[in-house]
This record gives sequence, structure tokens and C-alpha cells, in this order.
Amino acid sequence: MSSSRNEGEGNKTAGRQYNEAQRGFVESGQVEDRAREAEKALDGPEQTELQKAEAIGKDHSAGEDPKVRGKKPHATSG
Repeated sequence: MSSSRNEGEGNKTAGRQYNEAQRGFVESGQVEDRAREAEKALDGPEQTELQKAEAIGKDHSAGEDPKVRGKKPHATSG
């Protein structure tokens, strides 16, 4: 029998591991350096590939959460 157990929807173990990794990254002091690297990549040879990836991501997106920028949600017919 496998040693891993199915936690179902909302895997708490994976969520905890992700949160710990994010906290460790922030505490490492590398956030600003990585942000500058990403900004340079947007203007470099990777630009086309990054724009394609962004378009694919947006295509799968339900849109930005209106709460992020204080927008009112659009009414949808359904």
C-alpha cells in the first residue's frame, strides 16, 4: 500500500508545503532580484515566448478578481 494518502480536495499538506516555500523565498531576500530578472526577460530574447505564455494563461482565465482593483463585477447572463 502507498505511504501517501489522498487528502481529497484542498490538500492541506501540499498547501502547507507551498506556503512554507513561499515564506522561505520572501525571507531569503531574493524577491527584488528575481523581479528585476523577470523585467529584463520581458525585454529580452524571451519576450515572444513569454507573451505567448501570458496569452495562453489569459485564455484559460475567468478574468481578474474585481476586488483586486476595486472594480465592480460585470453582470453575466447564464
